[in-house]
Amino acid sequence: MNLMDTEIGGKFAKRFAGVSTLLDRSPLPREIQGLVKIRASQINGCGFCLDMHTKDAVAAGETPVRLALVAAWRETTVYTDAERAALALTEEATRLADSTGLSDDTWAHARKHFDDEQLAALVCLVGLINAANRMNVIVGMPGGSYEAGMFADFVEQ
Repeated sequence: MNLMDTEIGGKFAKRFAGVSTLLDRSPLPREIQGLVKIRASQINGCGFCLDMHTKDAVAAGETPVRLALVAAWRETTVYTDAERAALALTEEATRLADSTGLSDDTWAHARKHFDDEQLAALVCLVGLINAANRMNVIVGMPGGSYEAGMFADFVEQ
């Protein structure tokens, strides 16, 4: 099922995309936004979102090495401390059912690297990508056919 082919799904998707655009324009660095979207989508098994966000990251200049190592970010040297803080927060916030919530250490590490506006954008982005992942997994949206930027005109500017 393609939710966007339904009246309610299409209207919802337009508003959802508007929120995504708001976050794209936030002070949270775009590279970090891409990594967050990819890591949450990996954890949630969302092929559609992985397809979209990896292709968009490549189009934005992200390197193949960094993309290939997102799932193993702790065991690599290719991410900055700020990126590591965002990835840790993303993982813990995505796996809420596996824990008692976000750890104090993870929150403190994120606070060290992001100001309030960036941190607000990060928290909202993690919530948004998790919602997108869940909806796409529920309806079985497959990955593979996305072309970088194909939804650019979907949101009214």
